[in-house]
Amino acid sequence: MAARPTSPTARPPGVSLVRALSKLGLCSRTRAEVLIAQGRVRVGGKVVRDAALRVDLNRDRIVVDGAPVVAERKVYVMLNKPRGLVTTRDDPQQRDTVYACLQGLDLPFVSPVGRLDKASEGLLLMTNDTHFANRLMDPASHLPKTYHVQVGMVPDDAMLQTLRAGVTIDGETLTASSIALLRSGGRTAWLEIVLDEGRNRHIRRLLAAHGIEVKRLIRIAIGRLPLGDLAKGTARHLTTEEMALLAS
Repeated sequence: MAARPTSPTARPPGVSLVRALSKLGLCSRTRAEVLIAQGRVRVGGKVVRDAALRVDLNRDRIVVDGAPVVAERKVYVMLNKPRGLVTTRDDPQQRDTVYACLQGLDLPFVSPVGRLDKASEGLLLMTNDTHFANRLMDPASHLPKTYHVQVGMVPDDAMLQTLRAGVTIDGETLTASSIALLRSGGRTAWLEIVLDEGRNRHIRRLLAAHGIEVKRLIRIAIGRLPLGDLAKGTARHLTTEEMALLAS
């Protein structure tokens, strides 16, 4: 039987060099691109300036500034993100980032698991374990994320039913697993909203479609893992018990 021809567009095995440096815990992809462009990265003893070069993490020897790059220990961190920080390492606008919350912790390079926008608060996970991060972010996992949202009105039962029905914006359907009224007072109310998927500014867009202003948005749980009493702006390693909650 004749061998099946290889597609001319098939991607070579391995991962790109820029991704390899990130996966090994050395730095962000943005920083890796800079190191490669500056000629500070060698693969198999040769300087490489092609960030897209495919490398085998199990076989290729990667050296940066003369030092071999080896996989860092796997770390898993939870932090209570304050309002006003962006969830990125390298911000072109030079805004304050969530990495300010990690100062004082002995950590390799870690990346956020998902995102919270600048105006949002609460539970954010960070890790250098890409398999762990991908599992939590995989839409097929339907991992619920719970938010407490303060809105600039007191919705009645009819409005809550309307919100639960979801909305379609530019062909994209935004729904929630559940929406419940927690408490109200004066002209504001707190809602508990649970999502099993995370689209860009999901909750804000869903509420804005009905003219509802979001005053505060706090993520209080990811799956069975609660934010708990972790102080705002602080971070710590996940415990074995907490890792088990995310695995169940």
